[in-house]
Amino acid sequence: MPKTPRITSKDALPLDQIIVGDNVQVMSGLPDNSVDLVFADPPYFMQLGGDLRRPDNSEVDAVNDEWDKFSDFAAYDRFTHNWMKEVRRVLKPDGSLWVIGSYHNIFRVGYILQDLGFWIRNDVIWRKSNPMPNFKGTRFANAHETLIWCTKSQDAKPCFNYEAMKELNEEKQMRSDWTLPICSGGERLRDARGNKVHSTQKPESLLYRVVLSTTKPGDVILDPFFGSGTTGAVAKMLGRHYIGIEREEEYAKHARARIAAAPTSPPESLITPSKREEPRIPFGRVLEEKLIMPGDLLFDIKQRHQASILSDASLRARSATGEDLRGSIHKVGAMVQSAPACNGWTFWHYKDGKALRPIDILRQQLRKAEATP
Repeated sequence: MPKTPRITSKDALPLDQIIVGDNVQVMSGLPDNSVDLVFADPPYFMQLGGDLRRPDNSEVDAVNDEWDKFSDFAAYDRFTHNWMKEVRRVLKPDGSLWVIGSYHNIFRVGYILQDLGFWIRNDVIWRKSNPMPNFKGTRFANAHETLIWCTKSQDAKPCFNYEAMKELNEEKQMRSDWTLPICSGGERLRDARGNKVHSTQKPESLLYRVVLSTTKPGDVILDPFFGSGTTGAVAKMLGRHYIGIEREEEYAKHARARIAAAPTSPPESLITPSKREEPRIPFGRVLEEKLIMPGDLLFDIKQRHQASILSDASLRARSATGEDLRGSIHKVGAMVQSAPACNGWTFWHYKDGKALRPIDILRQQLRKAEATP
């Protein structure tokens, strides 16, 4: 097979295309430091032997494809090292790599990742809400898979859309255990005979979290094991570009049709504002605008602590031992709790009639007023 020509211009990347071929060879034609995220769902090397049957003796549709077969662990490790090495080259310095696997391979994958210099930022457990039972009853049902999120170095500053993930999780910090169903029903691609197109198709909900958390609209996502095209469908829906590499033309054909039918989202719906990027408003501005006055009292939400506001926007409070405390809203909030740090904007509350409201509401009022022409 002839070597794929090297693409020298990032503008010439094969965006929103599926390339059929060997992923190492195809990646060798991509420029260095050219993609923002790589999602890899490699063969798991399941090492299954014999047929798997249900109690009624019906056969389970297990993973027995040729692409999942390797002669031994050494061969699998060489395969893993080779594709990861190319991924490392094409990934941007602040880009992210996600790899998913099961107990069959994820520990070998993690070992090789670290050997190649990748820095692991999180492992995420995908807890399947509807896993396949262990029909033989010889061990625990395999109810989860593991995703590893990593970067090219410890010093990398990858995109992480914290606020978007918090909103997705009903305003609670997103944890590293995700309970999501396996791919089934209408989402599962099937051929004309009703058979599964791909034995390991991942649910779009899983890729939705990966893409939303670690990319921005317009970013380029590379999937070197494209399969049935879940990455491409989610990328299209969320306004990202994809590059898919798949060695099986049959999978690529179904993936193209799937992505063509996938919906898109309007650009204005794709951005979650980052609080870190909002204009800085000092507490003193709240006093200058007379939204709150010197001498007013602030309380924590349970009214265990209180502080008075001074004219210079500092607070005065008493410690549990009677010590006089003075400082910023953050410093005094930390001191009354004997905590190393405190976000005073969310800790301190003012009285609005009988209700307690966080002073952050006043800051948001000022931001909104300043943003209005």
